[in-house]
Amino acid sequence: MKRLIIVVLVFCLQLNGVLMAQCSMCTKTAQQLGEKPAQGLNSGILYLMFAPFVIVGFIAFRWWRNNKNAEA
Repeated sequence: MKRLIIVVLVFCLQLNGVLMAQCSMCTKTAQQLGEKPAQGLNSGILYLMFAPFVIVGFIAFRWWRNNKNAEA
């Protein structure tokens, strides 16, 4: 299980450069800043987006595990 989590995390980190996580306003602002700051802005948006998914995933995992133990 730990190995699967590590593989998923590494995969998500590798996609960081490929994904575009900007709204239309952020895209226009990033275009005015230039190429390097735009990549930094995109990485920051992805970083901030990742935390809530980790929290919700952790809560869902704990809920699933507790329900599985209660049924057994």
